[in-house]
Amino acid sequence: MVDVKPEVLFYAKAFVGLMAITNPIGAIPPLLAMTSDISQDERRKTIRRCAVAVAIILVGAVWIGDSLLATFGIGVPAFRAGGGILIMSMSIAMLHAQTSHARQTPKEFEHAQSKEDVAIVPLAIPLIAGPGAISLMIVTASQCPDWSARGLLAGVVVLFCVALWIPLRLADSISERMGPTGLNVVTRVMGLILVAVGIQMLTGGLKELLPGLAGS
Repeated sequence: MVDVKPEVLFYAKAFVGLMAITNPIGAIPPLLAMTSDISQDERRKTIRRCAVAVAIILVGAVWIGDSLLATFGIGVPAFRAGGGILIMSMSIAMLHAQTSHARQTPKEFEHAQSKEDVAIVPLAIPLIAGPGAISLMIVTASQCPDWSARGLLAGVVVLFCVALWIPLRLADSISERMGPTGLNVVTRVMGLILVAVGIQMLTGGLKELLPGLAGS
């Protein structure tokens, strides 16, 4: 059995969590719908700007997320429990092959189709770097022991954004090969992973808020 170092496992879990919660494959249908009336070159530019925006948003969450919580007097354990509930609600929608309203409502989708530039809003935020992904990064960053660990976590975010760019860049061919059924299967698998992430966040937050649960 391979002995994986705890710090490697920590960053790997962060990467997998981001992949599950953002579900790049699941973002392909709305991407194609929102960019159906623009050229391929313009779509590539839109995808590139979207990936850069996601990186800026999530790296920002890594570095200043907990400071923002402190400004509003919100403790990380409470935010962790709340984030777990949010992620679990999103995962339930994904298990039904649907987009959670926490990421984008039908009215927001209709409005987005009439916009000239959808790279930042709604593609980058809230469709990809939505409340769930931001919550996950804030909670994960709060577990980093020092600034160098946060720097590595920020590097994981950048690596994730490169991985995000690839399926979005190949959206047409992936959609043609997988079809609606294949895309829905991937969304459901990601939703199943996300259930576990949400439960782990919720229970971890509750144990910090209610220490008696740890011994029960």
